[in-house]
Order: sequence, then C-alpha cells, then structure tokens
Amino acid sequence: MSFRLLGLCDALLNTLAEKSYTTPSPIQIEAIPAVLDGRDVMAMAQTGTGKTAAFALPVAQLLSGGTNPLAKNVRGLIIVPTRELASQVAKSVENYCCNMAIRCGAVFGGVRIEPQISMLKDGLDILVATPGRLIDLYHQQAINFEQLEILVLDEADRMLELGFIDDIRSIQNLLPNQRQTLMFSATFSKSIKALAKSMLNNPLVIEVTTANSTVDSVKQLIHPVDKARKSEALIYLIKKNKWHQLLVFCRTKRGADDLVSQLKNAGISADSIHANRTQHARTLALDGFSNGNIQVLVATDIASRGIDVNQLPCVINFDLPYVAEDYVHRIGRTGRADNTGLALSLFSEDESKQLQTIERVIGCKLPREIISGFTPNKKASVKTSDGELYGNFEPDPKLKSKRKGEFLGRGKRLAKSSSSKRNR
Repeated sequence: MSFRLLGLCDALLNTLAEKSYTTPSPIQIEAIPAVLDGRDVMAMAQTGTGKTAAFALPVAQLLSGGTNPLAKNVRGLIIVPTRELASQVAKSVENYCCNMAIRCGAVFGGVRIEPQISMLKDGLDILVATPGRLIDLYHQQAINFEQLEILVLDEADRMLELGFIDDIRSIQNLLPNQRQTLMFSATFSKSIKALAKSMLNNPLVIEVTTANSTVDSVKQLIHPVDKARKSEALIYLIKKNKWHQLLVFCRTKRGADDLVSQLKNAGISADSIHANRTQHARTLALDGFSNGNIQVLVATDIASRGIDVNQLPCVINFDLPYVAEDYVHRIGRTGRADNTGLALSLFSEDESKQLQTIERVIGCKLPREIISGFTPNKKASVKTSDGELYGNFEPDPKLKSKRKGEFLGRGKRLAKSSSSKRNR
C-alpha cells in the first residue's frame, strides 16, 4: 500500500516522497484514514513503528485549510511526557509540514519561559507541549484554547507513569468539549482505558501489536557478568565491535555520570542525559550524539522514549530496569523504521528478579552468552519463568533450553519457588 491510498494531500505526499518514505507502517495504515475522517482514535503501538507520523500527517492536513489562529491561540495541541520527546515530535511535525502553511512550536520546562511566551503571541497551528509547562503558560495568560480543534496525547502511558494524571485532568478542563481527541500509547492498562473513556468520544480502537512485545527487527542478548566488571565489559564490547554510536541505559543519575567518567578515561567520547542535568546540557548531549561527535550516550529512563536517531545500531542495558515495561521502551530506540538493531543487557546476579519479570512481560526467554574473558566468578542465580537456574555460566552443550536450543549454562535446576515476592 502507498501513502496516496490513505487520503493524504499532495503537499504531504510530495514531502514524503522527498524523504523517500514510500510504504506506510501498520499503525499509519489504520490511524491516518480514521483521523482524516474526524474520528477520535485510541491507538496502541510499540515504539519505533511510525507512530508520530500516524497522527502528525493527518492532523497537519486537517488544520491546513482552516482559519488562521488568533493571538495566543493554538488549533492543534500535542501533549507529550518529556522535554526530549517534545523537541523530537515538534521537529517531525515541522519536517512533515515543510510544504504547507502550518506554524508549529514546542514548549517544555527546563528553559526560560519568556521566549515561549513570545512564540505564542501570534498564535500557532500546532503546539507540542509537556503538561507542566503548558499549565504554567496558561496561568501566565500566554495561551488560549478557544480555537482548539484537535488534541493528541502521545505516550499516554508514560505520562501516567510519571505522575502527570492531575495535570492532564487540569488541562482537560481548560479545553473545549467539541474537539477531536487522539490517544497513542504503548500499553492499554486499566488507567489508560479509564482516561480514554473520560476524554474520547466513541473512539476507534487500534491495536497493531501485543502489549509490551518487542519488535522482531531487534536481536536481544543477555551477557552474564560480575557487577564489579560491568564497566570493563562495556568498554571491551565497544572497542571490539568498533561501535561509533551507542546508547547505554543506567538506572540512576549518579551511575550514569560515573560510567561517563570511566568511558572517557578509556578514551571513549561519552556524555550523559538525566533529570539533574540542565535542559541546555541535555540538548547539547543529544545533538552531539545525533551528529556523531559523541560516541556513547548514557541515559536514565527519562530518555527511553525521547531519543530518535536514524539507524541507531545498538542499545545496551548497563543496568536492567526495575520496571519491566521500561525494558521494551529502552530497546525500542534501535531497530526502528524497518532497520535491524541489537539490544544487549549486562546482567549481574543481583538483577535476577528484574530479569525474571522482563521475560515474563515480553513472553519469551532471552538467550545468554558469555563475553570472552568475563565469565562470572561468583555463583549466580537466574530466576526464569520455568524455574531457577544457578551456576557459573560456563558453556555446557548438554544443557539446552526447550526454546530454539538456547544455552543456559552449567548449574543445578531447582523447582520454581512459589514464595518469591513481586519485584518492586
């Protein structure tokens, strides 16, 4: 199927052709015609499936022939959970609208509010905003929603995870009741469904993938390694594979900064992005990573859905996340737009519960592979969905899993414990 069959106008089709976008993704095939028909849409799609274009293209077309926005007014509002995602989505919208008379902008915290107030002075067709900054602008009487026609909630599940539900409710009360509302989410939890019920009118529900599934284009691998040797193992992998662009996830802000220092000491250009860094520093780090000046970007989960780099070859989990769903979002930074990707996880014995939860959520057992020279010295235990395996992870061809002959390691299999507590 081509984009032309979805009902897009010539201006957008020409732009897509210029960017060599020829075949729409499943979420775009389902969502674009529905949005163009004026329907409310509740869509679930995993990261990296072309979700932004699925709402940005039809929203731009619907707003292109309308009345110009009045002072301080916005006609289309896209709400996103993080600053990085706001910048990314706004850039995508601007690229799609380059052949159209559409004015677009982004507002988010961490930077001075005065330039954003000035940008809104003459009104915008499309505004991309984080919830907190949007409310701040409203309280300063810098924005008006009287002309609002379309509302988009992007990454709705992440906004709820970050505690923005009260902000979303407050914003909802400021908007006109007569509007088209689109909600895009990686998951359809009970809280997401409840939010959709209160904000959407008879929506078309679109599900193009299983919740918390990982894309087939991403190869996933677990590297068991002693916790104290993770940094050494990471440096070894970077130099061995000669990766020129690598995204690494850590659990903590301090851990991210410490890892950057160790990478720099090893002669590897690196920078970090996390909540304690200023917006200016985060922007410089992202720009440096995107243009290739920074080889390794070390991030906390604040960036798990806010980094969009074309053909990013590899993502590494230096630490496994406490929240299993974050694993899906992290590795979704690679293998995007029909490209292949690699997702590696450095696993230490203290992360057994996290690994067990991740495998249960994604519905499969991840293959293990020892890094040459980094066989764990300590007895390590790995809890899996079919029991507990512990041992030293040395190769033993006699021990195979029932799933595609994956290597498990030498050790003793124990019965699954029914008393294990849920990982918090």
